Amino acid sequence: MIKTSHTFAAAALGALLCLAWLPGAASGATLDISKSPALTKIQSSNVLVVGHRTSSIPFSYYDTDQKPIGFAQDICNTLIARIKKAVGKPDLTVRLIPVTPQNRLTLVQNGTIDLACGVATNLKSRQKQVDFLDTYFVAGTRLLVNKKSGIKGFKDIRGKSVVTLAGTTSEKILRQMNDENNAHITIQSAKEYASAFLILQSGRVSAFMMDDVLLSGARTLARNPQDWAIVGKSQSVEPYAFFIKKGDPVFRTMLDDKLADMMKDGEMAKMYDKWFVHAVPPKGVNLNMPMSELVKEAYANPNSDAVN
Repeated sequence: MIKTSHTFAAAALGALLCLAWLPGAASGATLDISKSPALTKIQSSNVLVVGHRTSSIPFSYYDTDQKPIGFAQDICNTLIARIKKAVGKPDLTVRLIPVTPQNRLTLVQNGTIDLACGVATNLKSRQKQVDFLDTYFVAGTRLLVNKKSGIKGFKDIRGKSVVTLAGTTSEKILRQMNDENNAHITIQSAKEYASAFLILQSGRVSAFMMDDVLLSGARTLARNPQDWAIVGKSQSVEPYAFFIKKGDPVFRTMLDDKLADMMKDGEMAKMYDKWFVHAVPPKGVNLNMPMSELVKEAYANPNSDAVN
């Protein structure tokens, strides 16, 4: 609960915390939270607002109790603990808000959300709107199809209907295919992964285009996951990263330092194994996705490089 009255001592403590110099998580540099708009806002309001996804298995999705879980959520929980320490509020209220590909950037830009944790590709165009943290996963865009469809790759979706998510890289690529190759693909846009997969299962479209790892997650929702296959040569490289409002280098550096610590001390690798090489909820399906060389490289050399 946010307190509306303050004693002189509490106010003095708040001022000291605001001006406190704290050790950097990885670089050994100092951190003055009074120079961070986000941290000073979080400290004064006693509320941290975090955006999450609802069906991005295994990154950020609801469990049976409607609680956000997943690889991205585990990483986010560690960053939340770092923020609590930085503002000196172990009892900080954390408000979790579901976001979609359509509204996530706006909610961070207008200050509704302090930290967007979930699945988002770091694009150069998006870097003009928000600041991305360092990459925590790297995926590629492919197709999910019924094994009986006869579709083996992207050349086979010419003249067919394909579902993807609105506002994503996959939607952009499909539209480019139509414009550049006169492919006559009918594009259907959904809001979330679960709904897109339902459209595919209904037979209304022939394929679901999205990042390969998210297609693997969506497939776990099927009654018979073995009936579905991920096919086609990857059409893009997708570096995933959390993001924050632009213009807050202190906040960004603090979070990136913590991510770098997790990547270098093995904590991130343990989280990865938990979600990609072991059975995951809700059906106990194992994605069987050992860490790729691209992900290993991202952890060995933390960076926030964007793609077009």
